[in-house]
Amino acid sequence: MNLNNIHNVYFIGIGGVGMSALARYFHANNKRVSGYDKTQTEITNALVDMGISVHFNDSISNIDTQQLQVDNTLVVFTPAVPNTHKELNFFLDNGYQVMKRSKVLGLITENTFCLAVAGTHGKTTTTSILGHLMNCCDVPVTAFLGGISENYNSNLILKGTDVSVVEADEFDRSFLTLSPDIACITSMDADHLDIYGDASELKKSFQDFAGKIKPNGKLFVKNGLPLQGVTYGIEDDADYTVQNIKIENGAYVFDVKTPKTIIKDIQFNLPGRHNLSNALIALAMAAEYGCPHSQLAKALASYKGVKRRFSYHIKTDDLVYIDDYAHHPEEINAVYQAVREMYPGKKVLAIFQPHLFSRTRDFVDEFAASLSQFDELMLLDIYPARELAIDGVTSQWLLGKINNETKKIISKKELINEIKKSTAQVVLTIGAGDIGEEVKHIKQALQVAS
Repeated sequence: MNLNNIHNVYFIGIGGVGMSALARYFHANNKRVSGYDKTQTEITNALVDMGISVHFNDSISNIDTQQLQVDNTLVVFTPAVPNTHKELNFFLDNGYQVMKRSKVLGLITENTFCLAVAGTHGKTTTTSILGHLMNCCDVPVTAFLGGISENYNSNLILKGTDVSVVEADEFDRSFLTLSPDIACITSMDADHLDIYGDASELKKSFQDFAGKIKPNGKLFVKNGLPLQGVTYGIEDDADYTVQNIKIENGAYVFDVKTPKTIIKDIQFNLPGRHNLSNALIALAMAAEYGCPHSQLAKALASYKGVKRRFSYHIKTDDLVYIDDYAHHPEEINAVYQAVREMYPGKKVLAIFQPHLFSRTRDFVDEFAASLSQFDELMLLDIYPARELAIDGVTSQWLLGKINNETKKIISKKELINEIKKSTAQVVLTIGAGDIGEEVKHIKQALQVAS
C-alpha cells in the first residue's frame, strides 16, 4: 500500500495509546483523521482539541460514506475490538483497506531507519527515553510511544521522518511486522499466555523478532537473556554497563562503560533499578546510532518520565503519592524495589487493580508474593478489558493467597475513604485498567486532607 494515496484514516479504538499516536501522526501529515472509541478519556479529548472527530457509539450511521470513500480511506483497528463490532464489519464487508495498528506501523517505518524496543517490561519508558534522546540530539525522528511523555505531553515526538523509534509489542505477535535497523529486547518474562498458550511460544516469538532485524542491523539484549547480541546490564560484565551508582537528591548519578570508553557522571531522575536499566539501553541505542556522548548525557538529565510510570502526584516530607501502570508480578516487584530504595523505613500502602482474568489466573501465586511485600494492601475487582469472567478467578481468590496482616478488598466508591483511614506515608496506585481514571480524585482528596 502507498500511504501517499490515502486521504482519510479512520480509527476503530482511536483512544488507545498506540492508536492515538498513529492518529496524531496522520493528522500531522495532513490526512483527514476520525474515529470511534467506546469511552471518552483525556486522550480522546486531546484528539478532539486537535480537530479530530471522535464518537463513542458503535453505529454505521456515524460513517460518512461520501467522505470516507473506499479507494482513498485506510481503516485502522486495534486487536482489543471485538469481531462483532458493527463499524468494523461494515468496513470489512464493503471492500475498505482495513489493517491492524501494528501492520500500519510496519508500513510507516519500513522506509525509515528504525529503532525498535521489545520486551515484556520496560518498552514504553525505554521508547520514550530513546525518542527524547534522539530529539535532543537533533535527529530527524518520529517516535511512537506507548504512553504520554511528561516532556512532550504527547505519545508522539515528531521532528522529521528519516528515523523512527517504535515500541515493538509482543502482544498478538504484533512486532513481527517490523524490520528494525537497531533493536533491543529488555525482558522475556512469561506474559500474554491467553495468546501464546505457554512461555516457550512467547520465547520463540522473541527469537523470530530478532530474526526480523535488517542484515547489517544490531540487536541489544539484557545481559542473561538466551539470545545473541550486544549485552547491557547494571554493575556486571555486559558490553554496556552502569557503574559507580550514587543517589543524590532523589536522582541517580552513575558512569556508563561502553565497549570503547567510559561516560562519567550521568544524571537520571527516575527511581528504580528497572528505570536505570531502561535509561542505559536507550542511551546505548542512541550512541550506536551516532549521537554524541556529551549531548546524550545532557538529554538524559532532562528526561521527566511517562505518565502512569512511577508518576509522582504528591511529594512532600509527610506524604508521597505515586501512580504506576504495573500489571505483572515482575513490574510490581520493580515498583516495590524503587519505593524501598527511595523511602527506606516509611510505611507503604499499595492499591492494586488486577488486569485480565487470564493473567490473574496464570500468575496468581507470583502476584500474591509480589503484593505481600507492601505494609498495607487494598485490592479492587479485576479489570476485564477484552475478556469475559473466568469461573473462580476473582480478587477475593487472589487476596486469600496474599500473606499480609493488613489487606482488604474495596470498591472504587470506597477508595478515597479507605485511603484516608490509612497512616501510610507512601501511597501507591498500581494497575493497567481504569484505576488511572481515579488518580486525580485521589490526589485532590489527599491534598485537601493534608
